[in-house]
Amino acid sequence: MLAFLRPVQGADSLPADAELERGHALIGQIIIDNQNIFDLSDPRENNWVFRLANRLHIRTRPGVIRSQLLFHTGDPYSRRLLAESERILRSVPYLYDASIRPVSYQDGRVDVIVSTRDVWTLDPGFNFSRSGGTNSTGGQLEELNLLGTGVAVRVQRSTDVDRVINMYQVSDLHAFGSWTSITGTYENNSDGDMVDLNVNHPFYALDSRRAWGLDIQEWTRVDSLYDLGSIVDQFHEDFRTASASYGWSQGLRNGWVQRWSLGATLDEHEFAPTPLWSGATTLPANRKLVYPWLDFALLQDDFVTLKNRNQIERTEDFYLGTLLDVRIGWSDRLWGADRKALVFSGTAARGFIFEGGSMLLLADDLSGRLEGGSLRNARVSGSARYYLEESPRALLYTAVQGTAGHKLDLDNQILLGGDTGLRGYPLRFQTGTASALLSLEQRYFTDWFPFRLWRVGGAVFFDAGRTWGNVPLAEPSRGLLKDVGLGLRFGNARSGLGNVTHVDLATPLERSAGVKGLQFLVQTQQSF
Repeated sequence: MLAFLRPVQGADSLPADAELERGHALIGQIIIDNQNIFDLSDPRENNWVFRLANRLHIRTRPGVIRSQLLFHTGDPYSRRLLAESERILRSVPYLYDASIRPVSYQDGRVDVIVSTRDVWTLDPGFNFSRSGGTNSTGGQLEELNLLGTGVAVRVQRSTDVDRVINMYQVSDLHAFGSWTSITGTYENNSDGDMVDLNVNHPFYALDSRRAWGLDIQEWTRVDSLYDLGSIVDQFHEDFRTASASYGWSQGLRNGWVQRWSLGATLDEHEFAPTPLWSGATTLPANRKLVYPWLDFALLQDDFVTLKNRNQIERTEDFYLGTLLDVRIGWSDRLWGADRKALVFSGTAARGFIFEGGSMLLLADDLSGRLEGGSLRNARVSGSARYYLEESPRALLYTAVQGTAGHKLDLDNQILLGGDTGLRGYPLRFQTGTASALLSLEQRYFTDWFPFRLWRVGGAVFFDAGRTWGNVPLAEPSRGLLKDVGLGLRFGNARSGLGNVTHVDLATPLERSAGVKGLQFLVQTQQSF
């Protein structure tokens, strides 16, 4: 016990976290303070509209929040577990923010309060977005937190550049109060159907020791290949995949985590001509991969909490540690595959934070197959994102990303256009065997909070990108393409249905046939 500490009451006189841990303090009472959408103690939010919204909204049940904590009454006090529990709570769509802090200490026990704020999770509405000169529309009835249980249900009808989608989905990230998630999805679309069942018990915390998962998906659809913003090839695809896995770990040791997983995957694609397409057709080759695999992951306990990076006035969690994840599998006719192949994938990431709050995030991904001594469908991509904090409300954001492919399957395109970061051009405008993109953004985070609903920001941006290499049915690359633009950002502070709405105007600096002089974009994205 904390014999060397004077027992006190009240947060102002609490011992420091390190002292509590050294003295083997125990968790006492856990108080769940789940606040409603609007703070009626604030005169600016105490009006009849917001009072009505609070009455209509069913708050997240305390048990749902409590089930996501990594500590219980009687456990040793650990600031690391409190911080990790905060990150878990902030990651769910029905909570705006979360903080966990000790509020009193007496007789060797520390009482803590878990403070969260709900967001509006019912969406009976209409969606509109525009990027690359193409509109996407939809209507839905969606509830992300049914009766405060954390269960999400969705019925949606939408139209995008590829298809008309009729989707029905039920998801519970913490089924039966556990860490097991269950998601079922059915789509009856204009070009076919999709069924997906996912049951997953992840490594939910750094110190988790076991994980397992099962995912089954079947999708019938019409796929399109693009060049210069137009369809150049189209075909029918039957896609089936199933995967099961089991993982184990010794947990967090000296700031590092090692995880091993074993699994098996079926990945089958069958292609056929479609009567919907009258142009030139080049069919991808059918493929059926069936392979057991081994996965190794190494990660470091290193996180930082910041504001005004990718969100507006919202707590953001960034991973800065070293991450390495490598998976190797062997597909063989013995398992029912149509070929022998070494199937591999890998991910690496690292973050750095500098004096003044500037930050650099690096990430790389690699995947492909080795068939008969030849590399097939190999794809490597890398990105670097740099955040230069100029003031608490101004930030220069720089992102560089590149992708290279080798003997890619025909249905695996490398694309660059208005929907993939080159905002002044049509969507899916350039295709090739490699691509690179540079984006510069001067970001502004205002304190304007209209109607107490949206946080407002702005951006001035420049994009430059190009593709390399020749692919079937596509024209040669048009070289380096550049655009400039400006836009507004609306961070939704009261809804879990979309984090940041972008309203942008962009103009291409290289004009050519089929490219308009001004692109208008409206998109809801997860970040600034």
